[in-house]
Amino acid sequence: MENTVGDFLRSRRARIQPEEVGLPSHGRRRVQGLRREEVAQLAGVSVDYYIRLEQGRGGSASDAVLAAVARVLRLDEVEAAHLHALARPPRPAGPVRGGRPVREGTRLLLDLMAGVPAFVLGRRMDVLAWNALGDAVQGFSASPPEQRNAARYAFLDPAARAFYPQWDAVAAETVAVLRLDAGRYPDDARLAALVGELSVRSEEFRRLWADHQVKQKTHGVKLIHHPLVGELDFGYETLAVNGSPDQVLVTYTARPGSPTAQKLAMLASWTAPEAPVVAE
Repeated sequence: MENTVGDFLRSRRARIQPEEVGLPSHGRRRVQGLRREEVAQLAGVSVDYYIRLEQGRGGSASDAVLAAVARVLRLDEVEAAHLHALARPPRPAGPVRGGRPVREGTRLLLDLMAGVPAFVLGRRMDVLAWNALGDAVQGFSASPPEQRNAARYAFLDPAARAFYPQWDAVAAETVAVLRLDAGRYPDDARLAALVGELSVRSEEFRRLWADHQVKQKTHGVKLIHHPLVGELDFGYETLAVNGSPDQVLVTYTARPGSPTAQKLAMLASWTAPEAPVVAE
């Protein structure tokens, strides 16, 4: 799973033109964007030091140096954290397994949120748990357990492009979240296998992976074309599950009285358990 600090820094250097940071641009340049020596100059470090950082030999890089490089390359908060993870990778902590199971309390919370589609994502964007309305919207239970992964669905299931009218945006966000995971957990063999599978089977995934974008899934909008009720226009909120650092609770919200809320009510009525028959 190629995810080196050099690849990331080179991709970020390429985004910035010399004139944007007050440097002269003399004729044709062999590299797109800033040169390594220009980044070093602007960050206040030696060229040799910066080259060692790009080569992955900057394990002792200080917070101040990494912050200076992040400033020069105009990294946002998530990108800067990703740079720290790549430049100073954690020591291997043994084989990485499936992660923590979803707590019983979290599952109960999902069930109590009966009017809100909700589900739990784990590391690698594995789908770990959901409530009835979340399943009614996303159809998680229709897939075998080993296939319940948001990235695998987005890139390998032909139905995904119709399900997500804004598939390009969903695909880019999905890869950016996986990139962030790869920086945090460089020794995760299952993540490496997933990235390898998607790279082999999807040209779009390969292209997006090579762009080195990183993003934290927090909130936004999600448009879905549901096979039964048609267009659904959601807001989504992603909440960290305290005590389970690899897990996030994702909720879909619809404004009261909106067409999406009305369609959700229909889905909820179709998926509600039947009332027990009471003998007279």
